[in-house]
Amino acid sequence: MIASASTPNASSVPAPRPDRRPSARTHHGDTFDDPYEWLREKDSPEVIAHLESENAHTDAALAHLEPLRGRVFQEIKGRVRETDLSLPSRRDGWWYYGRTIAGKQYGLQCRAPIAGPDDWTPPVLSPEVEVPGEQVLLDANAEADGHEFFSLGSFDVSKDGALMLWAVDVAGDERYTIRIKDLRTGAILPDVIEGTSSGAAFLPGGTHIVYTTVDDAWRPDRAWLHPVGSASRDDDREIYHDADDRFWVGAGVTRSDRFLVVESGSSITSEVSLLDAATVATDPDAAPQVVWPRREGVEYGVDHAVIDGEDWLYILHNDGALDFELVRARVGAPDVVETVLAHEPGRRLLDIDCFRDFAVVEYRRDGLPRVALLDYRTHALTEIDFDEPLFAAGLGSNPEWAPPVLRLGYGSFTTPGSVFEYVLETREMILRRQVEVLGGYDPEEYGQARVWAPAQDGTRIPVSLVWKRSFGEPGAAVRPMHLYGYGSYEHSIDPAFSVARLSELDRGIVFAVAHVRGGGEMGRQWYEDGKLRAKRNTFTDFVDVARHLVSQGYTAPDRLVAEGGSAGGLLMGAIANLAPELFAGVLADVPFVDALTTILDPSLPLTVIEWDEWGDPLHDPEVYEYMKSYSPYENVREGVTYPRILAMTSLNDTRVLYVEPAKWVARLRDVGANALFKCEMVAGHGGVSGRYNAWRERAFQLAWLFDVLGVADA
Repeated sequence: MIASASTPNASSVPAPRPDRRPSARTHHGDTFDDPYEWLREKDSPEVIAHLESENAHTDAALAHLEPLRGRVFQEIKGRVRETDLSLPSRRDGWWYYGRTIAGKQYGLQCRAPIAGPDDWTPPVLSPEVEVPGEQVLLDANAEADGHEFFSLGSFDVSKDGALMLWAVDVAGDERYTIRIKDLRTGAILPDVIEGTSSGAAFLPGGTHIVYTTVDDAWRPDRAWLHPVGSASRDDDREIYHDADDRFWVGAGVTRSDRFLVVESGSSITSEVSLLDAATVATDPDAAPQVVWPRREGVEYGVDHAVIDGEDWLYILHNDGALDFELVRARVGAPDVVETVLAHEPGRRLLDIDCFRDFAVVEYRRDGLPRVALLDYRTHALTEIDFDEPLFAAGLGSNPEWAPPVLRLGYGSFTTPGSVFEYVLETREMILRRQVEVLGGYDPEEYGQARVWAPAQDGTRIPVSLVWKRSFGEPGAAVRPMHLYGYGSYEHSIDPAFSVARLSELDRGIVFAVAHVRGGGEMGRQWYEDGKLRAKRNTFTDFVDVARHLVSQGYTAPDRLVAEGGSAGGLLMGAIANLAPELFAGVLADVPFVDALTTILDPSLPLTVIEWDEWGDPLHDPEVYEYMKSYSPYENVREGVTYPRILAMTSLNDTRVLYVEPAKWVARLRDVGANALFKCEMVAGHGGVSGRYNAWRERAFQLAWLFDVLGVADA
């Protein structure tokens, strides 16, 4: 049922008001007086006290929602099978899978032996029945014991199954410590490698691991080889260093085990180098061999295939091909290429994965993800069909080189996350696992659809909707609506299932995603039209979507809450300034709302890398002026009524610093906005760790959202 909105008196609890300490910033002849820049001093006791007072203020202001938060948490928890197992994935003689146990925050990494070389059917596991031969490899609960935060950044087992590496972060700053265990004896080896990035892996021989480290700006810039069993990093060998501050470095081994691949890339340029995975550890003179030297604006990725005994490189690139094309070249002659899939406007090629007998190509068409098999000899594509109008699909866990089946991940707004196996010989799709939703979930009770909203320049913006049918079809009557957006980095928000979202739908709320420009939903041009000097399209698209939904009777301004996180949080800050009258509330998670200040400072983590996405305001006065025109903090407006705002962040976030929403909320309060701020004091960019903590955090957000929308318990 729908109730009248409950809006607590913002003055009923005194809001913390930090002292003004003007700090002038001058660039390109423009001086900006920043009264809250002092909040950047993270180690200052005064700043910590301010953040804690903000948390206390928010707790007091939302104390009336505690019973509702508790109910929503129980709803989420009650729909999840707390003791469960994931679908086993076959690799090198073992089935690998995860376990969750009721009452435990984190999962267990386990394995059990395969029955034989022809055993490709994953065992049906039961939490109540002991798994023959099961080994618990890693209990993350034990690893997290004594820590308020825990994140597993790397996990790998050597090809012979004898060794395991894992890397953990217990602060939230995305710097991980790697350790190694001998699975035959249970002994923890002396190796302790600190300050690494995520993604460490064993070389095929198991004698060495490859890992990356980050520089002072949190940029992965170096790749290393570490001999297993060494207690000192003195024995580690640097195999790659990228001195260009715009480029990130990653390393891994091809599925064929033939090459160690080192990738270095910025937002618009990439370079891939190869080393022989079998000899790199024993050849001190081995140096990465560049496939294609980097050229500004050219992106490419590489995988390895063996066809009729010949080694080939399959290269996906955008050189003269906006939506990318696929070519191949023989190993040793990467400049002599043969076109495999020519550029096709509107078909944005995303990835190529090579197996022994075929390859898998992932791409986007008509605003949705697609998966297809590629025949090495004919170059023919066989697209795998899905029968829903909206869905999310992609390649699943397929570590083996020559599988007879292909594992796919699939879901939609109404179909819980599923794992299918596509039988290559018969083209049969077998459902192996689907997330169980407890409590009698029936997908037929929910509907999903895509509508199109006109932007101010005539562009049609896709909008995905999901709702509960018993409340009526969207547009038949004004309904409370939750509108989500992101719109940066060519990242696509595909229609995927959410257990927590059922608590919204069951209260009559329509959930919608505005696929605004800057994302990747409609191809590379969609991204190009929402970045750099076209960034304002991202914000105006979202506003135009909201206006369309209101004008067509889907919702009303007092029944509409917007949400976005990280770069989507920048979107939230921008739309709050552009059209505050359109929204009842704005939920901004780890929001990038002090964008200009951050992008002006190359000493901050990740800033230089970001210049390809936003522009370089430090050296270009036109970019400075353009960014200043939309950066939320600089554009908080006097004399307008802002929607209710909830901003959430984490103290140890290295991607969007806590200070951005802290300053933004302080400035909003100066103009009388009802803005609340919550800062997790031990967490990172992804928020709190642990599944129960994550459910409680989402229940906190949803209870606030329900309160803004005036939605009573169903």
